[in-house]
Amino acid sequence: MDRPSSYTGILMATILIEPLPEYGDLPLPEPATAHSAGVDLRAAITTSYTLCPGDTALIPTGLKVAVPEGYEWQIRPRSGLALKHGVTVLNSPGTIDSDYRGPVGIILINHGKTSFVINRGDRIAQAVLSAVECVQLEVVRRLPETARGEGGFGHTGI
Repeated sequence: MDRPSSYTGILMATILIEPLPEYGDLPLPEPATAHSAGVDLRAAITTSYTLCPGDTALIPTGLKVAVPEGYEWQIRPRSGLALKHGVTVLNSPGTIDSDYRGPVGIILINHGKTSFVINRGDRIAQAVLSAVECVQLEVVRRLPETARGEGGFGHTGI
């Protein structure tokens, strides 16, 4: 998909994609619109799968990827599935590291009240490329003080 002219000058990173045999004739991931942040990932399953309320499942995408160094591929829920069916990515966002070369699978959970059927080719998640910064951890005797201090988990009220 061509990006609009307003994207001129923005760096484009390349993710190499290796479709596995089970991917078959499914459409390759691509942005849904010119300004989409990510690409939709599809269920590369051979038969329908029913995700009952409260259940989790690892759904294969039928893809292997090579994410460029300095990036991660974040696996995120699709908003329509979450809103309409209560189905979301359990470990959201999931991370595909730049050195991982195995099959990409999506951990879905059904928080809804009814069973949800996943069919071959259904768009089940989205993947967004995100830059990561390497970190160096340094052990100290005491952290610097802040106005907030140790306040957390609702310390500012409702």
